[in-house]
Amino acid sequence: MRIVILGTAWPYRGGLATFNERLAKQFVAEGHEVEVWTFTLQYPSFLFPGKTQYSNEQAPDTLTITRRLNSCNPFNWLRVGRMLRKSNPDLLICCYWMAFFAPLYGTICRIAKRNGVTRCVALVHNMFPHEKSALDKLFAPYFVKSQDAFVALSESVVNDIHTLTSAPASFSPHPIYDHYGARMTKAEACAALNLDAKKDYVLFFGLVRAYKGLDLLIDAFGRVKDKLPNMRLLIAGEFYEDEEKYRLQIRNHGLEDLVICRNEFIPDADLRKYFGAADLIAQPYKSATQSGVTQVAFHFEKPILVTNVGGLGEIVHDGKMGYAVEPDPDAIANALVDYFQHNRQKAFTTYLQGEKTKYSWDKLTKQFDIVYCRL
Repeated sequence: MRIVILGTAWPYRGGLATFNERLAKQFVAEGHEVEVWTFTLQYPSFLFPGKTQYSNEQAPDTLTITRRLNSCNPFNWLRVGRMLRKSNPDLLICCYWMAFFAPLYGTICRIAKRNGVTRCVALVHNMFPHEKSALDKLFAPYFVKSQDAFVALSESVVNDIHTLTSAPASFSPHPIYDHYGARMTKAEACAALNLDAKKDYVLFFGLVRAYKGLDLLIDAFGRVKDKLPNMRLLIAGEFYEDEEKYRLQIRNHGLEDLVICRNEFIPDADLRKYFGAADLIAQPYKSATQSGVTQVAFHFEKPILVTNVGGLGEIVHDGKMGYAVEPDPDAIANALVDYFQHNRQKAFTTYLQGEKTKYSWDKLTKQFDIVYCRL
């Protein structure tokens, strides 16, 4: 097939860009002709909470990525739609994660489909965002009605889609991010990060936002610091909200010497260092659909502690490869104590090694093939 993927990609940074590029590479490997059309303007700068939207890494050398989409210019949407209508791709994949982009995607797809050839299948990370806004009810239906079918990365998102449409919606789990290089030993990783390799590290990785529950994890640390004196909390990711409130929480619990905070966007090349140093990955989210962090943990074969919200508990088997607990500091604290006092790492890692084979990228592309053939 000739496939065009609409969504964020290089020169933009972040997990969604990484996902789209890896998906495109899988389609190419299977013999499809693939282009990624990304943004000339993704977010206006005043709406972006981070330090920069852009990557400082090299462009992927095996992909065709073209900057064409302007999220704020309706005339651009009309022009891009006409370009796609004329070029007749077989499959147009809109990578959707928030209602801000619904008018752009909805308009482009309505125009593109007029050629009678192109089918539009949305790849939905979140049907409704973690941080709700008035745009969700206003814009999301406009996007949904422009699509022929949907592929979601968790069952919870499929359920959300079905609140808006009866169109086909299929589930395929988030594949493993498998392109971050080989696993580092703990000694190597700690040396690279200037950490003491004799300590036990719980890693909170990724952009810090309220829904990700870092405050719950800090409270849990405060409850068990005396039981687990060798445990350290390693926070690696840029803060998208006020860092000081977390610093105050850390001080109130007397955890200043037990928390290492790297408030910066972690480039792809450094992921293996942080996951190599970690003994346990913690995702204490208050709400979720699925998370790329979980799949990075799978790749590096690191046990995971998640809260049982959204789709996180669908893939982290409680007591076998990690923990799926309630989003509560006491539940998180109990899991930490169980993991480190009973030396669960080896058993959990062994189970995870067998489980990770379920999450290959060809399973996701096969789902798109199945959906396309049914349209």
